[in-house]
Amino acid sequence: MDTLRSVLEFLPPPMRDPVMFAIPFFLLLLTIEWTAARRLEHVDPAEGDRAPAGAFHTRDAWTSVSMGLVSVATTAGWKLLALLGYAVLYAYVAPWQLPADKWYTWVIALLGVDLLWYTYHRVAHRVRLIWATHQAHHSSEYFNFATALRQKWNNSGEIVAWIPLPLLGIPPWVVFAAFSVNLIYQFWVHTERIGKLPRPIEFVFNTPSHHRVHHGSDELYLDRNYGGILIIWDRLFGTFQEEVFRPRYGLTKPVGTYNIWKLQTHEYVAIAHDVRSARRWTDRLGYVFGPPGWTPARTCETTEVTT
Repeated sequence: MDTLRSVLEFLPPPMRDPVMFAIPFFLLLLTIEWTAARRLEHVDPAEGDRAPAGAFHTRDAWTSVSMGLVSVATTAGWKLLALLGYAVLYAYVAPWQLPADKWYTWVIALLGVDLLWYTYHRVAHRVRLIWATHQAHHSSEYFNFATALRQKWNNSGEIVAWIPLPLLGIPPWVVFAAFSVNLIYQFWVHTERIGKLPRPIEFVFNTPSHHRVHHGSDELYLDRNYGGILIIWDRLFGTFQEEVFRPRYGLTKPVGTYNIWKLQTHEYVAIAHDVRSARRWTDRLGYVFGPPGWTPARTCETTEVTT
């Protein structure tokens, strides 16, 4: 642990995030998968209007990569803000400070990040304002390693979600390292090239099969399998769904653009439009804090027809 910390501290600040070390491997795996799928870009008649399993679409993939490159910079900014807040909580509010060189601190950090990721991720799918930050990741109708790079630019929700960890006395840099491990793990589950794994692995860990379900827009698969590294949270809290057929990927209402700015912001624009059109404050709050797709209850008025 001391060696890793020394290496990270020696590097310039932008390079201290372990995710930076993983980027070359992300790109290597993406290139291998993309090369293997180069003949699968076009629609397969056997799948109707759908691309075959494992397919890449060039514009879609470059859109995902572009969004991921921008997210490297935006995430660094959010982490800088979080570092200031976490440092205050760790130094002045936490009742104790856990040592970074002890194994149990890392176990608490890794499990804590994963549980809080599950919690945040579930909220992000059920509260429209937070969904607006997350929906860009689900906007691709393809599922491959490029999709894993289609990251959000607004990490404010995650930053709030990790607050319990410095309050528990976990050093801020350990929190960030544990989050990076979580993020790196989630890269490999974005593929159709890996089928179901042995049952013990499928029972405990998030796998490509489980995460394909999460990205499905089919009614059976909506709002399921929120886990990051572990799938046991979904099993414990009733949000688990087995993969029983190939999902249809993407949003239930496709955005229909490769413009990365529109993909990141269109839901905020839609929320603002709905809020402006609402007549009651309860409806305005519902459009902001209700689940995606929420609409006000309509009162049915009946008229009596006399003859």
